[in-house]
Amino acid sequence: MSRIFISAAHKSSGKTTVSIGLCAALRARGEVVQPFKKGPDYIDPLWLGLAAQRPCYNLDPYLSGKEEIRATVARRMGGATLGLVEGNKGLYDGLDLDGSNSNAALAASIATPVVLVIDARGMTRGIAPLILGYQAFDRNVRIAGVVLNQLGGPRHEAKLRAVIEHYTGVPVLGALQHDERLALVERHLGLVPSNEAPAARARVEAIAALVAAQVDLDRLLAIAREAPPLSSHPSGAAANDDAAPPGPPARLGIARDEAFGFYYPDDLDALRGAGAELVPFDALRDRCLPEVDGLFIGGGFPETHMEALAANTALRGEIRGAIDAGMPAYAECGGLMYLARGIEWNGRRAAMVGAIPADVVMHARPVGRGYVHLRETGHAPWPQCGEGGARTIRAHEFHYSSVENLDPGVEFAYEVERGHGVDGRHDGIVHRNLLASYAHLRGVEGHPWARRFVDFVRRCKHAA
Repeated sequence: MSRIFISAAHKSSGKTTVSIGLCAALRARGEVVQPFKKGPDYIDPLWLGLAAQRPCYNLDPYLSGKEEIRATVARRMGGATLGLVEGNKGLYDGLDLDGSNSNAALAASIATPVVLVIDARGMTRGIAPLILGYQAFDRNVRIAGVVLNQLGGPRHEAKLRAVIEHYTGVPVLGALQHDERLALVERHLGLVPSNEAPAARARVEAIAALVAAQVDLDRLLAIAREAPPLSSHPSGAAANDDAAPPGPPARLGIARDEAFGFYYPDDLDALRGAGAELVPFDALRDRCLPEVDGLFIGGGFPETHMEALAANTALRGEIRGAIDAGMPAYAECGGLMYLARGIEWNGRRAAMVGAIPADVVMHARPVGRGYVHLRETGHAPWPQCGEGGARTIRAHEFHYSSVENLDPGVEFAYEVERGHGVDGRHDGIVHRNLLASYAHLRGVEGHPWARRFVDFVRRCKHAA
C-alpha cells in the first residue's frame, strides 16, 4: 500500500500545485493514484480528482477518529497502486496546542512518509535550520524528502541543494523554477473549482509536464513504497456504505453544474448505499426538473453565476413549486443562497428560487468560516442524530454571504454552539420538508445523515 503525504512549511507554498502535478504525472506513467485531502475542502479535491481520474476523499481528524480515518484510507486504496495525501496549511499547523489536529499527526497516524514543499524564494543557507527544525520537532513524523518551489534559477537551485545536502541529509526530490504556468486562478474561497475552469484538463496536463520534468518521480515512488502496511478494521460510515439499502430506491435530484459542485464523494457513496439513485440536473440550463422524489443542492458559487441562474425562470419556478408542495429537499450554503428570494453582490441583484423567505447579501470578508458545533432543536423535517435526545453535530462552514430580511416566523433545525450559521445563534432554515443550512455535514461515524435523509425521502414518497 504505497503512499506519500505532501505537506509544506506554511500555507501557500505550492503544495496543491505540486500534488496536482504529481497525481497526473504518475497516472501518465501507469500508476493508479488515489488522492486524499486533509481537512474540510471541496475545491482542491476537485482538482486532485481530475488529475488522478479517481474521486478524492477527505481525511478530517476533527470530525473522524483515527481508526475511522485508517479504515477510510485502506478502503479507498482498493485497486490503487499509490495513495497521495495533500495536507492543508503547514505540516505542524492545527487547531490544538498539542497538534492533535495537525497534518503531522495525521501523517503519523496513517504511517505515511512526508514530502515537504518549501517556497524557497529569498532563501539560501537559512533553509537548513528550517528543515532541521521540522525534523526534530516530532520524531514520529518522517520527513522523507523535500521539493523546492519558486526557485530563482539554476544558480539558486545549486546553492540550496548544496546547503541541504551538507547540513540535513534530507533528499531533494525536486526543484521547481518560478513559472507562471504553474499558477492556478484563485478567488474568494481559494482556487477556482475545476468544474468551472473551461480548460481544466489541459491545465492539469501542463502542470503535470512541468512537475514531471523537475521532480524525481522514481525516487518519490521508492519512498512511497517504504510506507508500512496499514491495518484497520472497517467501522462507522465506511462500513455503512456496504450495508444493504433499507428499502426501495428513491430518486434524488442533485444539482451538478458550474454553480453547484461542492459534494463529498464519500457522502454521495453513502446516499447511493442508502438506496438513492442520484439524478443530476443543471440549474443553469435545464428548463425543468427530472422526475425525482427529493432534491439535494450542495455548495458552490451561485453568486458568480447569478444572472444565468436568474434567467432560468422555468426551473426556478418548478423548484419553488416542488418545495412548497412538500418535496423533501436538502441544501447547503450555495444551495441555501439559491433557494432564497435573491442574491445581492457588488451592487447587483438577481432573483433566485424564493422558497426561503429571505434575501442573501455577499460581503468582502468571510461571515462564517471553520468548524461548527450544532445542536438539534427538534424542528428539522428529518432527524440528524436519531433517538435519544439532542446532541452536538460537528460540521464546517465557509461563506461570505449573510441572510437578511428573514421572515421572523421561520424555524431552525439547529442551535449554533460554535460558528456563525445563519445569525450567529441558529442554522438550518426549515420550510415544509426543506432543510437549508450554511453548515456542510459529513457522513462520519455516529452521524449517518445521508441514510436518514434518504429514509425520509422514501417515507414521503410512499406517503404521497
